[in-house]
Amino acid sequence: MMRSVLSRRDCLGYAIGGVGAATLASCQTSAPKDDRGDIPLKVLAEAKGLRFGTAVNQSQLSDEKYVEIVRRECGSIVAENEHKRYTINPAPDVWNYGPGDAIASFAKDNDLHLRGHTLLWHKAEWSPKWVNELEFKTTAEAEAQLRNYVTKLAQRYNPQVYAWDLVNEAIDDQTGAFRETSFSAVMGENIIDYCFQLAQEHAPDARLVYNDYMSWEGVSAAHRNGVLRFLERLLKRGVPVQGLGIQSHSNAEMPDEFTRVKRKDWIKFCDEVVDLGLEIYVTEFDVNDTRMTKDIAYRDQAMASYTKDYFDIMLSYSELKEILIWGMVDDQNWLQGFMPRTDGIAKRPTLYDENYKPKAMRQALANSLQHAPQREQGFF
Repeated sequence: MMRSVLSRRDCLGYAIGGVGAATLASCQTSAPKDDRGDIPLKVLAEAKGLRFGTAVNQSQLSDEKYVEIVRRECGSIVAENEHKRYTINPAPDVWNYGPGDAIASFAKDNDLHLRGHTLLWHKAEWSPKWVNELEFKTTAEAEAQLRNYVTKLAQRYNPQVYAWDLVNEAIDDQTGAFRETSFSAVMGENIIDYCFQLAQEHAPDARLVYNDYMSWEGVSAAHRNGVLRFLERLLKRGVPVQGLGIQSHSNAEMPDEFTRVKRKDWIKFCDEVVDLGLEIYVTEFDVNDTRMTKDIAYRDQAMASYTKDYFDIMLSYSELKEILIWGMVDDQNWLQGFMPRTDGIAKRPTLYDENYKPKAMRQALANSLQHAPQREQGFF
């Protein structure tokens, strides 16, 4: 599998200078700019042959300032929670498509590509209670239950959804082992094979992706290895998995802990993924500042530096097809309630602050996109 030379340069010094200068010059002179004089991130991404977007939830559709940012910056969106089973099918006979349909309609009305997330969240913690309590006597019973749900959802949003984070978080982050659920109790890993086969049948034009939160952090070593071995097993069995969604949350370690050694370990992991012949997607990027200083200027600069370093690496892979930020505005990001700061102050995890103003992180990502290598084949 062809791999960008820049990933090796990153290993040596992470200095990406002058790359794609001609493309950048063209983009700067011809691309439409917004009222701040900035080139929208979607334009910068498209100029390099990939997509840029964000997660959106239903409540944000009535937030005019948030919607304005999405329209200006994004070429694609993904539903934050509205296409997850606990929203759509919270009880055996309850089918709540309204929130998910609202996201899909917003995408259509605004000429945004729609990513699907997720057909199977293979983690009991985030499955409806009634699903966890299912006790199947046979594989056929489990398959029938899965077939009913996956088929309905895949068909409903086909062909609008261009890619599905089909299976989410199937690997234990502590041990690297395959998680156990009410379905795997009778099906084992074949539950994954079966879901991919169903999706391929009922959403034949969508890219089918495995999505997980393994990261560069030291505590993630077993998780990374487990995901690699899992992907190898899927491919060996002929499962039609086409890519890996790398959520790209950083939670256990802070952005100023992204050391040279950890970057090298992360590059090694990404190299192994693309060597399997898989596409890669950054699906849920944000940055946790739980243990960082209160000082806003320091946090913003450190998080911007991390954003540039991280995306310089990820954009060096021609296999990267898309970047999705997990929400565009700080005070609306899920990290405000996850691993809260002990001092009680608000986190600053994403590209725009609570006043809907762009931060240094936004410019850092723009810089990475501007200096990214050109992809010979756009999108997929």
